[in-house]
Amino acid sequence: MQQTPQTRYFQCGRFRFALDQRPLVMGILNVTPDSFSDGGQHASRDAAVRHAEQMIAEGVDIIDIGGESSRPGSAALPLEDELARVIPVVEALRGCGKPLSIDTYKPEVMRAALAAGADLINDIWGFRMPGAVEAMAAPEAGQAGLCVMHMQRDPQTMQEDPHYDDVVGEVADFLAERIAVLRAAGIDDARLSLDPGFGFGKTPDHNLRLLGQLPRMALEGLPVLAGISRKSTLGAILGGRPPQQRIAASIAAAVCAVERGAFIVRVHDVEQTVDAVKTWWAVRNESVTAA
Repeated sequence: MQQTPQTRYFQCGRFRFALDQRPLVMGILNVTPDSFSDGGQHASRDAAVRHAEQMIAEGVDIIDIGGESSRPGSAALPLEDELARVIPVVEALRGCGKPLSIDTYKPEVMRAALAAGADLINDIWGFRMPGAVEAMAAPEAGQAGLCVMHMQRDPQTMQEDPHYDDVVGEVADFLAERIAVLRAAGIDDARLSLDPGFGFGKTPDHNLRLLGQLPRMALEGLPVLAGISRKSTLGAILGGRPPQQRIAASIAAAVCAVERGAFIVRVHDVEQTVDAVKTWWAVRNESVTAA
């Protein structure tokens, strides 16, 4: 008798997602004055909460809160400033009914955010900062999810002539090494997700190669997050259009990502992306009710 494959899950703190369900849309909530696309629009606590409520109404699955810009050339933010930006927003939204992700690489922010009610830590440094692995392996972290991202060098220098002999293989090798470290610390696979880091130390062609070969990032079936929304690669394709004029391209890139196996797409334009992913999912399953 043939056995039915067991459903696998991504454990995201208080929430659990079956990996065979419709891909998830993560909405970007930057509480920063200087992010590349929406800097300053949601920098206050009340503005951030209003934008989160709008994204919830538009069908967002996860809200990703960031207090420090990681655009190319951006300077590091003092710890106290990041805590002051992020923690009040987490506290205000922890009962909103959606998982809260925190975009940070600082172990102190990880611990404070998890204590305040965050469900996922999204780390551009791939949990390489001293104390980051320990923060996520600690009992206090519970079942919080981790998103392990690849970045070449650091935000200040990452776009200074990035080079790879094999960008897909090198990014996959980096992610595999970080997953091995996290497993060795006792972190369960169900809590892990992977991000190739579009735009973080990559040229436009590097980014397109990674997107085209995204299935190679799904190491041992772990869920993949793709974050290419409004990024400069899309501007290059469109002849230099600014971020606010890259919405259609961002939606197309999100559909390309889920078609190639991404389980989470991180986006600025929630409503349009939710509609596109639902349509793709319904076509894939040949059923309106699947959406």
